[in-house]
Amino acid sequence: MKFLELTFDEPAANLACDEALLEMMETGSSQGSYDDCLRIWQAKRHFVVVGHSDRVQSNVNVAACSHYSIPFLRRISGGGTVVQGPGCLNYSLVLKMSAPLRNIGDTFKYVLERHRSVVEKVCTVAARIEGTSDLAYDGFKFSGNAQYRKARFVLVHGTFLLNFDLSLIETLLPAPVKQPAYRRGRSHVEFVANLHADQARLCDALKNAWKCEGNFHDVPFARINELIRVRYGSTGWSEKF
Repeated sequence: MKFLELTFDEPAANLACDEALLEMMETGSSQGSYDDCLRIWQAKRHFVVVGHSDRVQSNVNVAACSHYSIPFLRRISGGGTVVQGPGCLNYSLVLKMSAPLRNIGDTFKYVLERHRSVVEKVCTVAARIEGTSDLAYDGFKFSGNAQYRKARFVLVHGTFLLNFDLSLIETLLPAPVKQPAYRRGRSHVEFVANLHADQARLCDALKNAWKCEGNFHDVPFARINELIRVRYGSTGWSEKF
């Protein structure tokens, strides 16, 4: 697996990068020969990311976003709506299809079990896989995850709350309509928690857990810019539901 640490200034570029990497590996259009890639990034400004099928009016406090000049964008993968920004570490895995990844449930189990072990070692907390695709400790969610599947490769990406302003989640997002049972109707600030982990140490642990060897060099910048133009930078895409 190759490693890529890359954060763009603009929110749309960070979302477009994940899709462009998946496309490149699916089509085999990279200059190198890559089977897997781990990207790490952390947004430089706050923005809201809507799950692919989420309805904006039901999942985003549009008035609050407008008041605080915080944009909302739609990603290609499923899952719920989240708030991005400093203090939230993001990972993106592009994995070649294999037996452990034969369906959505098995893929989440494969990835999240590895991340659960990483968090337990780095943070010395008893992490658990909860709901469909969460990681939590003591019933508090610190990681949400989603995936998007193609024929040969799958994108699995998600978050680690490290030192995030949790009050922003309460401000920008209403309570979700669909909730995992372990949430027990709690508000955002009663449900999520920071790990307060050292970012560099967590990054190193993730690289080791995924056995990264060398860096990913063939970043598809032209395709990223095209995806921003036709999808992630378009209000028609972000507000389509």
